Amino acid sequence: MTIRYLSEQIAEALLEIGAVALRPKEPFTWTSGIKSPIYCDNRLTISYPHIRDLIALGFSEMIRDQFPDAEVIAGIATGGIPHGAFVAQKLNLPMIYVRDKAKGHGKENVIEGVIRPGQKVVMIEDLFSTGGSSIKASNAVRNAGAEVLGVLAIFSYQFEASAKGFEEAGFKYDSLSNYTSLIDVAVKLGRIAQEDVALLQSWRTSPTTFGVN
Repeated sequence: MTIRYLSEQIAEALLEIGAVALRPKEPFTWTSGIKSPIYCDNRLTISYPHIRDLIALGFSEMIRDQFPDAEVIAGIATGGIPHGAFVAQKLNLPMIYVRDKAKGHGKENVIEGVIRPGQKVVMIEDLFSTGGSSIKASNAVRNAGAEVLGVLAIFSYQFEASAKGFEEAGFKYDSLSNYTSLIDVAVKLGRIAQEDVALLQSWRTSPTTFGVN
């Protein structure tokens, strides 16, 4: 299975179940106030066995190819946890998961599961936007003494800020599908008009000014 084919196949699946929706002329409003032509909720994928299996297969192939020395799979809360479990099962590897903050009781863990210093870990996330939460979780694993080989997500908005953040933090990263593939597939399926492509592409490079007249 080629990377391009897989990327388009997953993009089509996300559109099929409504995990991703495109509205270039009637943008969604994020909590931050940013106007966005795309809505993404990859948590829906866990309700569709054939799609979650496709995602797990994609992650597994990516890990075997890029990070063959992986010893532990880490799911990033919350969206990456179930997919981390599916991947760990396919690869027959131990799994941990990383909370967004420490528990307020008991041992006050940030990392749940067994992680040992020196172990090689691949992080699993559902979505890259700015990359902030993924980098925070990866730093927690690194601070525990383990080695983060890479951070993988189902989908990426391909923001420049995300690429810069991962580079500065020193983490390799990749995604099964991305914004570019999504637009290509959406045009092929007739979900958006060709005339909307330039508008959609402009949002990725300047998200804070999208929809501002």
